[in-house]
Amino acid sequence: MSDDIPDLGGVLDAVGPRLKALRQQRGATLAQLSDATGISVSTLSRLESGQRKPTLELMLLLARAHQLPLDELVDAPATGDPRVHLRPIERFGTKIIPLTRRPGGIQAFKHVIPAREPSPSEPQLQVHEGYEWLYVLSGRLRLLLGEHDVILTAGEVAEFDTHVPHWFGNPGPEPVEILSLFGPQGERAHVRARPAGDAAL
Repeated sequence: MSDDIPDLGGVLDAVGPRLKALRQQRGATLAQLSDATGISVSTLSRLESGQRKPTLELMLLLARAHQLPLDELVDAPATGDPRVHLRPIERFGTKIIPLTRRPGGIQAFKHVIPAREPSPSEPQLQVHEGYEWLYVLSGRLRLLLGEHDVILTAGEVAEFDTHVPHWFGNPGPEPVEILSLFGPQGERAHVRARPAGDAAL
């Protein structure tokens, strides 16, 4: 096959892990996605596991639910172009910018969270499969993790199993920018070196 022509079989094989990663990144269950798309839970599960090949009809429904263009949903490679084309996702006022195109595995994102707006509602903690690593670029980030309630500032890092109930957001009057790495359970970000005297979070 020519180097300029994408491996169609490889793209299709990668759709399942990508669909699962997208759903988990959004903190949605199969049942919630089923309600949003009208696709049965069993069909969604088979799509994510690769036991069922995606059809155009199913992918259009999923693209609408995830609010992504169809080509981004399947992560089709740009012919001859190695650059990552950044397409921000808006969720509840937060801008999420994907920084990787690798289907499945560890995904990298930049989050830009606007200044806090007064709200009477309490943060809604969520749990799902996976492991997450956060690095604060600027501003202050509030992280609720199980019984812990901590504030992270620029340069600080947190990592956690996403089976633990968690939520993070902006506690202050200025925007906060963070980098996050998210991967399936067991895929962790390993720090190979740490300056002497630094303690792990």
